[in-house]
Amino acid sequence: MFKKLSAEFLGTFWLVFGGCGSAVIAAAFPEVGIGLLGVAFAFGLTVLTMAYAVGGISGGHFNPAVSVGLTVAGKFPASSLPAYIVAQVAGAIVAALVLYLIASGKADFQLGGFAANGYGEHSPGGYSLMSALLIEVVLTAMFLFIILGSTHGRVPVGFAPIAIGLALTLIHLISIPVTNTSVNPARSTGQALIVGGWALQQLWLFWLAPLLGGAIGGIVWKIVGEDD
Repeated sequence: MFKKLSAEFLGTFWLVFGGCGSAVIAAAFPEVGIGLLGVAFAFGLTVLTMAYAVGGISGGHFNPAVSVGLTVAGKFPASSLPAYIVAQVAGAIVAALVLYLIASGKADFQLGGFAANGYGEHSPGGYSLMSALLIEVVLTAMFLFIILGSTHGRVPVGFAPIAIGLALTLIHLISIPVTNTSVNPARSTGQALIVGGWALQQLWLFWLAPLLGGAIGGIVWKIVGEDD
């Protein structure tokens, strides 16, 4: 179990450090030009690379909503769920802290939103709480469905991380303007702890919606999908 939890810690660390780091550092410089597209691909690449690196050890969840969805679908033991979530949240918090230490070394550093998730006045596009709730639930549910489908026994072995990484990229392309994209309570928690204030006050949504979406995705797969 120690190796599995270590893999989940490292995978979630890389997801937050790479994905949020691209938004906080690279996207902050217009001359770099990565923009929304670059940030979306960064998140997808973090999952793709770590799924190949440690997916064979822990299953490559890196996300409490994924672990919950897999548990609901009967693909992951409920007894391991609390430990996985703790490891994932710990990895996200450490990544956010390291990212803050790096970013704050710039002379004119301003914390700003620090890639935190939000709704209402803290939504990048000014979207409402209801919009944020719906998009996070729907996209997390679809993410789980894609994960379960791409890892099915009838799918060619070795291609699942590509589908999953591209799915996360697409999810970010859709929802960055709405919530800055969570679909991952651990990713939201790390950034919210650094930002504090409004980010912590709105964090409840970015636990509730992804966990609900993950569970829905697991249920839908049980109805539509096939046993391995």
